Amino acid sequence: MRVHSAIAALSLASLMLLSAGPALAHQPVVVDSDTTEVVDPEISKAYYGVLSGAAHTYVITSDIEFDLYVGILVPDSETPKRDVKAEIFRGDELVESLGGVNAEWVTFYEPFAQNTYWDGGEYRLRAAPGVYSVRISSPDNASKYSLAIGEIEYFGLEDRANALAVLPGIQQEFFGTSAFELVGTRYGLINLLVIYAAALVAALLYTVTLRRPLVRLIGGSLRGIDKRFRVAAAVVLFAVAITTTWSPLLLFASGVLLFEALFSRPGVAQSR
Repeated sequence: MRVHSAIAALSLASLMLLSAGPALAHQPVVVDSDTTEVVDPEISKAYYGVLSGAAHTYVITSDIEFDLYVGILVPDSETPKRDVKAEIFRGDELVESLGGVNAEWVTFYEPFAQNTYWDGGEYRLRAAPGVYSVRISSPDNASKYSLAIGEIEYFGLEDRANALAVLPGIQQEFFGTSAFELVGTRYGLINLLVIYAAALVAALLYTVTLRRPLVRLIGGSLRGIDKRFRVAAAVVLFAVAITTTWSPLLLFASGVLLFEALFSRPGVAQSR
């Protein structure tokens, strides 16, 4: 019965992973430099930056034709500055200019992280091979912005983990909200479901395949740490994770502790 339960849980977790899909249209990237090299320009990314006295430049180099997409957004914080301009160049030639103080900025709501932006426009081009750059500036170069490049939505496991790691900081820096508030968003809920599904599978596999061999190895009864302590430790790890960094490792560890404690019963781990 336990093996069947483990298989069922593994199948359920796989379905959840497949059906969840990417919870954001763009992979979030926090910019900490005035110049950024854009890798895979067709893959959708959102670059979050703060102008600190100088313009920011994004460089795209391609040996083949590619679909260029650029969009400029300003996070809707308490005092949004709708003055950010995105200038698109091929070499030294200005191809297009987006945003700026004279643009017709419109509000845009992103449902997964539940954030609101001001949209300053977008641009698409079937780009010939060459070197392109996007220059971000404002009159005083002291504004916050989000630059979208690429339209192909792709989230691998590493990309999902990176998004989960940087989103709490983005929420606080660009929208004035706390990491804890991610719990109420679709993005936060989907990631919690995926991580805890993986933790459920890990706890079941440990219970079914590893516990008895471990008991035989130590030659006795594996009582382990008190169940209440394990549940308390799981709750503490969860609380720390969702109020700070949303570390996938902390969340996974809290899930494994919780489920393993729930599955354990007196006498189950008895050696024979």
